Amino acid sequence: MDLNGQVVAITGGGSGLGAGAARVLAKAGARVALLDVNTAGAEAVARETGGLAVRCDVASEASAVAALQAVTAALGAPRILVNCAGIGPSARIVGRDGPHPLDLYRKVIEINLVGTFNMLRLAAAAMQALEPMADGERGVIVNTASVAGFEGQIGQAAYASSKGGVIALTLPAARELARFGIRVMTIAPGTFETPMLATISEEFRKSLAAQVPFPPRLGRPEEYGALVRHICESPMLNGETIRLDGAIRMGPK
Repeated sequence: MDLNGQVVAITGGGSGLGAGAARVLAKAGARVALLDVNTAGAEAVARETGGLAVRCDVASEASAVAALQAVTAALGAPRILVNCAGIGPSARIVGRDGPHPLDLYRKVIEINLVGTFNMLRLAAAAMQALEPMADGERGVIVNTASVAGFEGQIGQAAYASSKGGVIALTLPAARELARFGIRVMTIAPGTFETPMLATISEEFRKSLAAQVPFPPRLGRPEEYGALVRHICESPMLNGETIRLDGAIRMGPK
């Protein structure tokens, strides 16, 4: 798909990977909409990219419907959805204070997995009604998982469960939506420079970077964005999860 002039809705677009994708896709000529509960962050990225900031709670059906309607009214119907919204709290299944809080587990699943599916289903329903492009394509959906979906560490039971669910969603969604000319892909990033890592110490950041075989550093949001662009522009990429991790394989802890 030629990105020039295409409307792209990016959840979690106010920071981290979503902001990185917005910057790359805007440079390619796309019109980006930043959907986020962090309205200040979304507005800042919108000013930088010439995009549109829209408040959106991905886990809420009403909020997601309203956000996509706002994007369509302002920019036109999105042909591309990039799902980056997510949270990553850690807790042991059995910790010093007892068993893993069930409400926390539910919250992570609700935002990371249910939120991804919520946006996917709504965007796909709108995309299937669009006129097909020259090659029959109507849209592209890029979800975000994590290497934790393959190698979840101690303390990541909820996060790994949610991201494993996103990985498992990829192929059946791609198979079902193929008849509409809608592709579905997932990216599984390794350790990236995102707000999730902003609160850790510099020493721990260096330790994480040293675990990456090559390049031995944290990933950059723009590198995630570059892969999103490649997926959008490469029609044979469909129904697959791509690891973007510098060959890291996470240890138990």
